[in-house]
Amino acid sequence: MDLPATRLNAEIATAPQLTPDAMAAAAAAGFRSVVNNRPDFEGGPDQPTSAAIEAAARAAGLEYAHLPVAGGFQTPEQAQAMAALMERLPKPVLAFCRSGARSGRLYALSLEHRQTH
Repeated sequence: MDLPATRLNAEIATAPQLTPDAMAAAAAAGFRSVVNNRPDFEGGPDQPTSAAIEAAARAAGLEYAHLPVAGGFQTPEQAQAMAALMERLPKPVLAFCRSGARSGRLYALSLEHRQTH
C-alpha cells in the first residue's frame, strides 16, 4: 500500500483519512505513532472508526491516540492536547484527518503552545 503521507519535519507527517489496512504500511514506513484527528462518523457510516484503526495500529506495533477536532476550528485546549501528545508519543508521528490539513494546522498550533509554555 502506498502511504499518502506528507512530512512536515523529522517528528511528524500528515495524511488524509487512513484505514485500518494502512497501519501496517505506516509501521513499515518507520512511523512509531499515529494520531487520528477525525471524529468518528464525520464522513458518514463508511468512515473507519477510531476503535478499528486503533486495533490495527496496535497490531502493527504503533502507539495510537484519538484527538478528534472540528475541521474549521481548533481550540487552544485542543492545541494543548496535541502538544502533550507530541511530547509523549514515540516519533515520528503520523497524524491524519479527512485531508491532512486539519492535522497540520493542529500541529502548528501545538508548536505555538509548546513555545509559550
